[in-house]
Amino acid sequence: MKQQPLAHWGIDTSRLVLGCMSLGGEWNHDPYTPADVKKAEEAIDAALSVGITMFDHADIYRMGKAEAVFGEVLKHNPGLRDLMVIQSKCGIRFAEGKMPHRFDFSKEHILASVDGTLQRLGIETLDILLLHRPDPLMEPEEVAEAIRVLRASGKVRRFGVSNMNVSQIRFLQQASPEPFVVNQLEMSLSRLDWLDQTIHVNQKAGAAVHFGEGLLEYCQTEHIQLQAWGPLSKGIFSGKPAAEAEEHVRATAELVRQLALEKDTTPEAIVLGWLMRHPARIQPVIGTANAGRIRACADAGRQAELMTREEWYTLYISARGKAMP
Repeated sequence: MKQQPLAHWGIDTSRLVLGCMSLGGEWNHDPYTPADVKKAEEAIDAALSVGITMFDHADIYRMGKAEAVFGEVLKHNPGLRDLMVIQSKCGIRFAEGKMPHRFDFSKEHILASVDGTLQRLGIETLDILLLHRPDPLMEPEEVAEAIRVLRASGKVRRFGVSNMNVSQIRFLQQASPEPFVVNQLEMSLSRLDWLDQTIHVNQKAGAAVHFGEGLLEYCQTEHIQLQAWGPLSKGIFSGKPAAEAEEHVRATAELVRQLALEKDTTPEAIVLGWLMRHPARIQPVIGTANAGRIRACADAGRQAELMTREEWYTLYISARGKAMP
């Protein structure tokens, strides 16, 4: 049975998602500060002011502090929760003692991770839980049992994955009682293998492309929402590219700037609009915590609708740094 879009499941998502990895201070176990909470509040306010209602977390972001400062904001503004779709991720475990950095889809870890996330956020239910990175030791039946428990307890409404290919999704889905409604992948003007995979069929150049074959088409067919992490490419096309940047990067940044001037919008809106122009209706997860830059993304949906095929291909070919095959 084909899965349904997020809206079918009663999850009202905006076209943009605010990624919360930058919240919470440094990547260490030091306590977060009042300044970190204020920064989170400013980022949330900026997002909501431009219609962004979906927020993306992971249990590991800033060693849990990203969720914790977000929870502080919700505690002081309890009415905000009803305006939001909140998703988080689990499955990555950092090195601790003699244990290495690893992935963990065991039932025990998934359940414990969700409990920790809910406690830090100060909420009773997570709208969406994503399995963060494929665990080579994952057992579909064990994952499915964790999903059953979380759904039955009301702790998680919907489930998805991140950084997974077609076979991995199918492998887990055949045992899961709940459909996976999201797959979050790195996609941007600087990460183009997701597109190159589609144009290099029957081309020698395709041997150098290592993105999952058929993944975009599979997610579209099954109505699995594609989310893009890193969609702004760390600002190299919407800010000032480094002096040592390759020529095609500088040329693409100039194209973005010119389009933004012509369309009376921001470079960020052009960069994200290009991504959103794809028929898969890709949902960018913007990772900045800068309030001004969050607001600069607001026009992305409109720019996606306005962008012509010629403009889209001009940006794609420029960012590729080489002609089409």
